[in-house]
Amino acid sequence: YKLAIAALLAGSAAAFAPAAQQAAPSTTALAAKKSIASRVFDMDLFAPVADQNDYGARGKKNLKQGKIGSNSYVPAGLSASEYSAIRDKEAAKKAANYQKNVAKAGKYLDYTKFYKERGTDTNQSWFKSVTRGHRMAKTAYDWSGKQNVSSKGKLDNQV
Repeated sequence: YKLAIAALLAGSAAAFAPAAQQAAPSTTALAAKKSIASRVFDMDLFAPVADQNDYGARGKKNLKQGKIGSNSYVPAGLSASEYSAIRDKEAAKKAANYQKNVAKAGKYLDYTKFYKERGTDTNQSWFKSVTRGHRMAKTAYDWSGKQNVSSKGKLDNQV
């Protein structure tokens, strides 16, 4: 009987004793637990192909024009092969224009160089010129009216 009371007292005393200390979680484990927003906003969706939106990247994307099939639209008066040839010609023209613009990308006139060539930094003679410092574009036309311009836009003395 005394043994049962001693076991009961030991059990109740253990219930009120402080619990054993657990080891503190490591800081690396806490750092790995990011919020959902942090995980989403830290994503780099362009990482697999970082240059996919650079100017001129269209050539790397394997873009193709669809082929004319049996259910495709073909304008009245044209055969499928004629219409396909027209579309291919237009696509080639579009690609050539794009490549022309890609070749010009990133080329610009340095304003400081223009400013110094004009003489703005040393005197005001540029302001007294006819163009007032502007660069004038060359045209194929004689706007003075001294030469005849044909209906095709070429001067009569040109071939």
